[in-house]
Amino acid sequence: MSERTLKDIQKEVDTYISQFKEGYFSPLAMLARMSEEVGELAREVNHTYGEKPKKSTEADNSIELELGDIMFITICFANSLGIDLTEAHDKIMHKFNTRDAGRWTKINTEIT
Repeated sequence: MSERTLKDIQKEVDTYISQFKEGYFSPLAMLARMSEEVGELAREVNHTYGEKPKKSTEADNSIELELGDIMFITICFANSLGIDLTEAHDKIMHKFNTRDAGRWTKINTEIT
């Protein structure tokens, strides 16, 4: 599969959602859906890395799929509000690179 930009992915999701009369859910409904998906991710992480193994009757799922669900609903949320996620990402990275520039111990990358 060829590399796609975040803008391409936002467009792909918009094309998918636009084929349905219902369109995007309301922001409140999407926030609720996002919360559900984060809960499902937490469950998978707990099954994989925590002390709570899955029951034999529970369906197979994966952290990858749950992250994909969160990504999809995040893109839907952004699209419905007219937010360009590339711009949002750039703003957040600027914030981290300025506000948090000295917050963490950097790995020494100098070659001696």
